[in-house]
Amino acid sequence: MKHIYCISGFGADERVFEKLNFGENEVHFIPWKIPEKHETIFSYAKRMSEDIMYPNPILVGLSFGGMMSIEISKIIPVEKVILLSSVSTCHELPLFMKITGKLHLNRLIAMKPYSILEPLENYNLGVNTPEQKKLTKEYRKNLNLQYSNWAIDQVVNWKNEEIPSKVVHIHGTNDHIFPIRYIKNPDYIIKGGGHLISMNNSEEINEILKDEL
Repeated sequence: MKHIYCISGFGADERVFEKLNFGENEVHFIPWKIPEKHETIFSYAKRMSEDIMYPNPILVGLSFGGMMSIEISKIIPVEKVILLSSVSTCHELPLFMKITGKLHLNRLIAMKPYSILEPLENYNLGVNTPEQKKLTKEYRKNLNLQYSNWAIDQVVNWKNEEIPSKVVHIHGTNDHIFPIRYIKNPDYIIKGGGHLISMNNSEEINEILKDEL
């Protein structure tokens, strides 16, 4: 039996993984923490790694959670990192994110949910069911402003160029957050899959997990 630690996407929780089947392995979820003032992503990853109680785990990260999984893998030994709808290095970030980070555009306004942008955000996320709309609305309502400002800043300014030796990258062809044209050699491509492949393409993901775990 393996120990699997899951890290959700920006501001989300373990419910984004509820349709995934990890077999007989023991699954743990690492919740997002409130960042400290001026905290680096390395320091934050170190605090998250303290929630990992078993040696040589498998990390499964969705979106920003995938980036955080890679940062954690620099701190502790891991068996494997499985990326879902994420990026493995800063070179895979879309151009608009790189520009945003370079010009610090994200710091001009508070990185909080704006109701007028909900339809666009849902489109980019690939939200397409009433259940998912309800879930994302709840995430927005409970989003901590200190966390959201910090997290967005970490994403657009991510400098990682180091890919762990054992990374499995799963990506959808219709991902609007991290477009697949920027992704270098994904291991598995989900045709028609959007950003929420863990929920909308769970059957395909589960077949992959069966092989990888």
